[in-house]
Amino acid sequence: MNTLIAIIGLGVLCLLFEIFDARKAIVPIVVIGLLAILGLDISEINESPVAYYNNMIVVGKYSSAFSALFIILTLFLVILGQKFYENRPSKFSDFIAIKLFLLAGAVAMVSFGNLAMFFLGIEVLSIALYVLASSNRTSIKSNEAGLKYFLMGSFASGIILFGICLIYGAMGSFDIAEISELSHSAELPIWFPIGIVLVFIGMLFKIAAVPFHFWAPDVYEGSPALTTALMSTLAKVVAIATLYKLVKTMNADISPAFQLVIVIVSIASMTVGNIMALRQINVKRMLAFSGISHAGFMLMTLLSTEKSSGTLLYYTSAYALAGIAAFTVILYVCKTRENEDINNFHGLGKNNPLMAAILTASLLSMAGIPIFGGFFAKLFLFTQTIQAGFIALVIVAVINSIISVGYYFKLILAMYTKEPNEAKIPTPTLYYIVAVVAIILNIALGFFPSIVLDLI
Repeated sequence: MNTLIAIIGLGVLCLLFEIFDARKAIVPIVVIGLLAILGLDISEINESPVAYYNNMIVVGKYSSAFSALFIILTLFLVILGQKFYENRPSKFSDFIAIKLFLLAGAVAMVSFGNLAMFFLGIEVLSIALYVLASSNRTSIKSNEAGLKYFLMGSFASGIILFGICLIYGAMGSFDIAEISELSHSAELPIWFPIGIVLVFIGMLFKIAAVPFHFWAPDVYEGSPALTTALMSTLAKVVAIATLYKLVKTMNADISPAFQLVIVIVSIASMTVGNIMALRQINVKRMLAFSGISHAGFMLMTLLSTEKSSGTLLYYTSAYALAGIAAFTVILYVCKTRENEDINNFHGLGKNNPLMAAILTASLLSMAGIPIFGGFFAKLFLFTQTIQAGFIALVIVAVINSIISVGYYFKLILAMYTKEPNEAKIPTPTLYYIVAVVAIILNIALGFFPSIVLDLI
């Protein structure tokens, strides 16, 4: 709870700096503040679950561990924002404050003990994303992305809210603990499983899983690159962590029928995402379909029980850190260009070997190649899924991992086998710092997985 209050306070402070025309101090203060909040959050990880405000918020190992990941990702995004928004100084404090309030919504989504707080967290996060997606007012693509995301996101939120209403009608409570206890009774009203299904459908939209993925490629491509980085990493991790908590707390004993649905959605997401990614020439659209594929992998954690929350935290950490590093290079390469097509990356290995190496490492991690965190994330995930008895699903997942190498290597080959399109452009120091730190953390996860796996 202290973490959530501190994040909101930091967001308000950020807006006050605008009033006093102290924009230059915003990033240093926010970075220091987020580091302090990270320390505060980590200090609460080993504590027993504590409920606040009539169980509206419950802080435990799960919420604290994922909140720490959210804070780290936001820290990277804020640092990148200083250079990305340099041509819009009058709006700089607004963009940073929106990211902080988005972080507050993210923390609320994994800390809820009540469905009302769960929905409030979703709306805080979603509204911030709608604004950021359409924040480039001079770009038709950004306007289209914002409108499309707003309409589709609002529709999904309505489905979630309707599902919550049905759950309340069946159980007479919004409290997760009460709902979980009552769900084991002999006779349940038909409204309860219908409500669960509707909430599940709405959350599948939020993680861009098939068949609720159609918005992702267009929104990712049209949004400003930094917003796309936020959607691909922070927003997706928040959504899957929240979905996991919902499923595990409200329906701890997953029925065979529900397991079958998860398996089908997982296979469809992995397969459709990878096959469609093979056809893309725009890097942001390629990573959008890659994210759809990874959503399918992450859904596999819902099928196993033993330490699956630690595996999910590990997988999301490895995926998000690789994504931050990759998008940092994309920001560097495409900032002065009209699109993010692969031909913009031709000859990057000659023009900027370090940035090319970082992007290569990020893509290899996403593909699941040793020695990166992505390889061990898939290894732990596949091992647990086999132990749960879903061998066929793991075989499909391995095949999809092999397919993904095709489009990742298409970009890698463009960097090292093609001639540069133009002379080398200077690289902002902040981009170097973020990219290097993110990929080092990703590699460190591979060497020291227990640091993350044992948090929950």
